[in-house]
Amino acid sequence: MAYRETDKVRARKRTVRDAILGAARDRIAAGGYAAAQIQAVAEDAGVATGTVYRYFDSKADLCAEVFRSVVRHEVDAVDAAAHGTGSPAQRLRAVVETFTRRALRAPRLAYALLAEPVDPLVEAERLLFRHTYARLIRDVLADGIAAGRFAAQDPDLAAAALVGALNETLVGPLSPKPDTPAYDHPANDAAADDLVEGLTAFCLRAVAAGRSTS
Repeated sequence: MAYRETDKVRARKRTVRDAILGAARDRIAAGGYAAAQIQAVAEDAGVATGTVYRYFDSKADLCAEVFRSVVRHEVDAVDAAAHGTGSPAQRLRAVVETFTRRALRAPRLAYALLAEPVDPLVEAERLLFRHTYARLIRDVLADGIAAGRFAAQDPDLAAAALVGALNETLVGPLSPKPDTPAYDHPANDAAADDLVEGLTAFCLRAVAAGRSTS
């Protein structure tokens, strides 16, 4: 008779896999991808090093799965902002603010998602991540163009440009430089507010139809 996994065995495997992913995520959030060494992740997860390789082929495979799991939460938050209530300008404002503030609240993890040099397997996930954000912004822009609230333009091109502007602008503030205060520190709330407002104003000006976007 062929071996068939029981529900208990499957549940245990999910628990072990989740523990490994959680340990890897915590290490990336604290020190970037370089900190997510397989042996260290295994120790944090309470498993043997060989156990990690039973679930993930390599460090790159593990990091790519961490990337996917984190991005799902980020995309859900931005999706809610993009398809929420309000005018297209209000929704675009919500998208920019959501994206930026969530990044600033977890700067080391956000830097890993957006800009840290990575294995090609993770880089491929990063490109999908950027395309997903561009599609969400494209929906907002298309609605604004149809309503005459945004300038007539190619919404796909404009959305890609805005995603590029957001990512590039955040690289500096998120970069893990030891002499740079973290934006998530209470003393830097004003700086974070200025950054969010500046990015929002730029994005709204970039698509404005020659009228107020407030």
